[in-house]
Amino acid sequence: METRDTHDHPPHPHAPHDHGTAGHEGHAGPEGHGHGGHSHGVAADADRRWLGIALGLITGFMAIEVVIGVLAHSLALISDAAHMLTDAVSIVLALIAMRLAARPARGGFTYGLKRAEILSAQANGLTLLLLAVWLAYEAVRRLLDPPPVEGGLVLVTALAGIVVNIVAAWCISKANRTSLAVEGAYQHILNDLFAFIGTAVAGLIVLTTGFRQADSIASLVVVVLMVKAGYGLVRESGRILLEAAPAHVDPDTVGDRLVGQPPVTEVHDLHIWTITSGQAALSAHVLVAPEGDCHAVRRDLEALLAKEYGITHTTLQVDHAQDSLLTVGRPGEDRADPHCADAHGPVHRQGPHDH
Repeated sequence: METRDTHDHPPHPHAPHDHGTAGHEGHAGPEGHGHGGHSHGVAADADRRWLGIALGLITGFMAIEVVIGVLAHSLALISDAAHMLTDAVSIVLALIAMRLAARPARGGFTYGLKRAEILSAQANGLTLLLLAVWLAYEAVRRLLDPPPVEGGLVLVTALAGIVVNIVAAWCISKANRTSLAVEGAYQHILNDLFAFIGTAVAGLIVLTTGFRQADSIASLVVVVLMVKAGYGLVRESGRILLEAAPAHVDPDTVGDRLVGQPPVTEVHDLHIWTITSGQAALSAHVLVAPEGDCHAVRRDLEALLAKEYGITHTTLQVDHAQDSLLTVGRPGEDRADPHCADAHGPVHRQGPHDH
């Protein structure tokens, strides 16, 4: 029987400690080459040049738009400029993620600095929400007392913004979009493109009809887009910081799936969390029947997790179950193994059981 102490000096607050028995750390090293032969985040050969061009276009036009927005008394243009600021930040985050992904984990940072992307994403989301509150207040105030707006200037600037966003989106589409950070920047710019279209329509309405409130209405549309994007960033980054399971993975379903593989008899201490965007990790204590091959079970479970759930960072401690653990009973009753008697979270066993 293979046994191991899972509580002394754990490599991760969720992962069982390995004393060299059947447990196996199935994730790759810093360069993305390991047991599973997979890679994470942004590839080392990602094209930073395209992102740099997009960043230059966005920041340059943003500065011009702020000046024109003030001169034209257009809150819609200023709102678009604020939205473009978040576009620029998202591109910077993608560039930072490229740098950090290439750095090896060392010292106390056993996962490297990959979560710096998540901290920045949360700051980006909070900034979006704060800007949205201010812009919403200004938009409502201007709806009640609209200032004179230069509709022609707003229209021309918005049309130029549409062109800039199309070119910037094309540049980012040429970069490596396997990174969620790069893909997020791409989606940010597409979102801003729709905002510029709304601003152009508002400028046309002001120019042709003199309806000055159209500018404030367009600003409120931008505010809605900012709140949607900001809330999404805060929610997703918050889940990662709180080490929740990925939104598309149900830990109870995963536990039941694992315990359904013969000769597995029980799965407990199952933890699934996210290291950084698109990089999930899993650890669990797996008990198998005395006649089972612990190493073969571990390999089979790793293959199942990678194929069905896309989880390749796995730490599975696989041990033979004691005879007392093979009897039918409530989890935690009459167990000789104290680890099994104090499992962290639900205990998954064959047949009906509590979750």
